[in-house]
Amino acid sequence: MAKYDEKSKERTMKYMKEKRDKLTLNLPKGKKDEYKEHANRKGKSLTNLIVDLIEDDMKNTNNQ
Repeated sequence: MAKYDEKSKERTMKYMKEKRDKLTLNLPKGKKDEYKEHANRKGKSLTNLIVDLIEDDMKNTNNQ
């Protein structure tokens, strides 16, 4: 198994900075874990679930 060292961390951070946007959400206190558990039950990360829901909503809105 490969070791996650400082070089790996630097490459990951560079990729994240160049290829990804970051969004911070403010959630009701105590809901984050509940939302994460719900996403896990669906086999997704919370981020993936949120993105999928937004993408589905955008498709549905555009088809109306």
